[in-house]
Amino acid sequence: MTLSACLRSMRLRTLPLSLSGVVLGVCIAFSSVLVVEKSMSLLGDSDLSAVQAVHPIATVVFLLLTTVLLQILSNLSNELGDTLSGTDREDRQGVHYSLQDGGLTIPEMKRLIASVAAACCLSGLAMVYCSFGEIFAWMPILLLLLGAAAIWAAMHYTLGKNPYGYRGLGDVFVFIFFGLVSVAGGYFVCAHTLPALLLLPASAIGFFSVGVLNVNNIRDMRSDAATRVTVAIKLGEHRARIYQTVLVAIGWACMIIFMGMSSFPWPRWLFLLTLPLYVLHLKGVWTRTERALDPMLPLLVLSTFFFSLLAGLGLVAA
Repeated sequence: MTLSACLRSMRLRTLPLSLSGVVLGVCIAFSSVLVVEKSMSLLGDSDLSAVQAVHPIATVVFLLLTTVLLQILSNLSNELGDTLSGTDREDRQGVHYSLQDGGLTIPEMKRLIASVAAACCLSGLAMVYCSFGEIFAWMPILLLLLGAAAIWAAMHYTLGKNPYGYRGLGDVFVFIFFGLVSVAGGYFVCAHTLPALLLLPASAIGFFSVGVLNVNNIRDMRSDAATRVTVAIKLGEHRARIYQTVLVAIGWACMIIFMGMSSFPWPRWLFLLTLPLYVLHLKGVWTRTERALDPMLPLLVLSTFFFSLLAGLGLVAA
């Protein structure tokens, strides 16, 4: 087991997507400018600047670390699941990783997954403790249960006896965990509240994240058809491209509505600078096929990360 083989299977290029939601959630929690008519905050809280975490900086550090570890755990588990099921074959259109190329053996991958899962649990516990100052209370326990669900979801997309990713349910789980849970979780560990209107930015990141999965599935339709069912396979290539366009459009609409529900200081619209990247992405989705689609994945990942970062920083700075 070499470090380069481990890093290749960790798929570090996917990490900005997993960080997008929590970065946005944290920025919203730290923002003190989301107000309606200067007397009511957009999210319904009287003081959004009053972050409730006991150790806010440590909470954010462990939140980001836990998020990264969850994404790595998901990537490793997906590679193992695809290998065991026979999905990762020579005709696969995407990048070949360490199990497929012989850089890691299956027992080595299992040990690596166990190590990352353990690190994820420890980091999650530290995050909850830094946020609440205790573990055995109803809110920390609720957050730990959500974390356990996130670990299960990370490991069972393609791994296990009945992986949900092989039954066309990947889009639903990605929307929930990369969008709703990511943004809401980032906000909750800092503010200890959960405003209903947080659903809009959380949904935006969720739709973009589903878009990343959908492009991956469009690219791999030919090789996936023998072993699994995806939304792209169900829709067919043309309608899957329409689906991709709708996902991006709805994601943008959610964020524009969220930002537009309050006053209009210019910094909160900084995220509009990323619009050309999304246009370029959709152009590629409509004009490329199979392996040529691969650059559209990191393009959407980075676009979503910068979208979240600019939206979050704009809220803090406005």
